[in-house]
Amino acid sequence: MGLIYALIVLSFFALIIINASWAITNLYFFIVEGVQTLMVGSTFAENVYFSTYLKWILLLDSIWISSTLIFIFRRKFYKTDPKLHYLSSNTISEPKIFVIIPTFNEEQIVEKVINDYKNQKFVTNILIVDNHSSDKTVEIAKSCGAQVIEKKENKGFAHSCVVGMKESLNSNANIIVFSECDGTFSGDDLEKMIPYLNNCHMVIGTRQIQVLSEKGNQNSTFYVWGNYFLAKLIQLKFFSIQHLGVVELTDVGCMYRCIRRESLEKIVNQFSKPNTNEPIISSESGLFAILMTMIGIRNNLKIVEIPITFKKRIGISKTQSDKKIRAIRYGLTFFWYIIWS
Repeated sequence: MGLIYALIVLSFFALIIINASWAITNLYFFIVEGVQTLMVGSTFAENVYFSTYLKWILLLDSIWISSTLIFIFRRKFYKTDPKLHYLSSNTISEPKIFVIIPTFNEEQIVEKVINDYKNQKFVTNILIVDNHSSDKTVEIAKSCGAQVIEKKENKGFAHSCVVGMKESLNSNANIIVFSECDGTFSGDDLEKMIPYLNNCHMVIGTRQIQVLSEKGNQNSTFYVWGNYFLAKLIQLKFFSIQHLGVVELTDVGCMYRCIRRESLEKIVNQFSKPNTNEPIISSESGLFAILMTMIGIRNNLKIVEIPITFKKRIGISKTQSDKKIRAIRYGLTFFWYIIWS
């Protein structure tokens, strides 16, 4: 499936370039030399017949459309098992929430973030996984009563998430929450995220709703549309005609999410190399949110995306994703991973 999907997506963009190039070239000659340059024959059919380039372009377009239609109709029953992919109820009667927060030099905000989650209903554990901070992040976190894992070197966000999820399974928590320590997320949103776990396995936040976003946050126009485009690529990858796919997504990069314990136990070993905490993706790739979503879908976890509040970041971006060149690199990495994995 991955190869076919990748070929369809890549050929789509290739055809856009080819068609656009042909149209622009003809428009140029029309402007420079007049309408007679486009009229080899007396009718449209004759122009198509005499234009070698146009015939090849129309043939390629027809092949792509036919192949895509075949792909679509072959996916009519993809992920439509009534036991795995439709409504079911499994109420969590006594929620016990374990919050995982990776950190790196967050002394400005770590206390506020920890206290925010401590004040939330049903939160029993807060774990700080620190990437060898050089400031007072660890000291402040401990003084706030959080459990802290101190790493001897900075191995990246993905490594911290892997360490955190494995540590969470040593507790008696039945809900695992992943958050960040830059002040952009709000613990209050747990109150609307957790109830969905009665009908699904994982709940993901989306930061795309304008009225729930604080003006001046890091989601620029480039980020908003890039996240939306990549989210739809994932949705199309797991497409079926009946319900437009098993998941509805608008934001691929949001790491604020919660998952049922038994669901995490099912997939936890798929994030790291055997017998290690080393993630299967590069620490610099920024792919962990996408990885978690796609592993979940592939393992038939029911995933629901809901709107969350999104505030301005406190401090600087540790991944430098706020810089345009780095953001483009991340976007291309995400695109390539989505279509090929």
